[in-house]
Amino acid sequence: MKFANPYLLWLLVLVVPMVAYYIYRTLQGGAAIRISSVAGARKAPRTLRYWLRHAPFVLRMAAVSLLVVALARPQDVEEQSRTNAEGIDIMLSIDISSSMLARDFTPDRLTAAKEVAGEFIADRYGDRIGLAVFAGESFTQSPLTTDKGSLQTLLARLRSGVIEDGTAIGNGLATAINRLRESEAKSKVIILLTDGVNNRGEIAPLMAANIAADMGIKVYTIGVGTRGQAPYPALDMFGNMVFQMMDVEIDEDTLEKIAEQTGGKYFRATDKQKLKAIYDEINELEKSKVEITDLTIYHEKYLIFVLAAIALLVAEFLLEKIVLKRIP
Repeated sequence: MKFANPYLLWLLVLVVPMVAYYIYRTLQGGAAIRISSVAGARKAPRTLRYWLRHAPFVLRMAAVSLLVVALARPQDVEEQSRTNAEGIDIMLSIDISSSMLARDFTPDRLTAAKEVAGEFIADRYGDRIGLAVFAGESFTQSPLTTDKGSLQTLLARLRSGVIEDGTAIGNGLATAINRLRESEAKSKVIILLTDGVNNRGEIAPLMAANIAADMGIKVYTIGVGTRGQAPYPALDMFGNMVFQMMDVEIDEDTLEKIAEQTGGKYFRATDKQKLKAIYDEINELEKSKVEITDLTIYHEKYLIFVLAAIALLVAEFLLEKIVLKRIP
């Protein structure tokens, strides 16, 4: 509760001199009838009238105090916050081919991509985000959702080797496009991350890019891998995984064309820090529109105090005129 006119509460100080004056008058006496002796009166039993003799004044002071509080306008304050978010539908399309286990990132490309994508998801408020993955084939790991917890869980479960190996960039892009096909969001975005050259799949990457452009979908492409050579996973003659240095081959020309055709942008990530900076830049480029309206509602409570004061004044009047009626 708050007061609209809190300075008026200083009027309560006036109650102090009123009480002091009443006590002074009471001590001074002032009987209306003079009698020769009060000895008999002292022995008289003390009735209810005796104990209630100060009640009218107490009621009056309480009524005055309540009226002062009412003048200060007590209010209940109700604060509401309304959020209107115009979110973006975002599909993450991530390469999970065996080459994503290369150790030029810490601990490897796929783990680094998952960690940075998880941070990106956590920073997006009001957006629907989905997840598609691809290698030699492509599938949807998560449809568009606002449930960040479930999406983060599904992202953490990504691993290489669950589908046929290869790099079907066109299929990965097409799967993400298909998930955005019925989206009614004003902004639709795909973030495509890969570390290789398209060598599998039924759909050409640039054909998928044309479809995305026709549907108003913006595609940001990210090429993952250091420049030069990197330690790639391989199997030795005993079936054990080993790492050997191989040239990093990323079809940057195709990735640049995909981004250009759809109004997006191409990025090259040569380490985890650079990859995080890329996601941060995309996060800034694709800001969701969030409007927060703060609403404050005031409920006036002065009437309760006014009615209580009137009730006390009526009680004082009745008590004085009926119970404590004096001889004129």
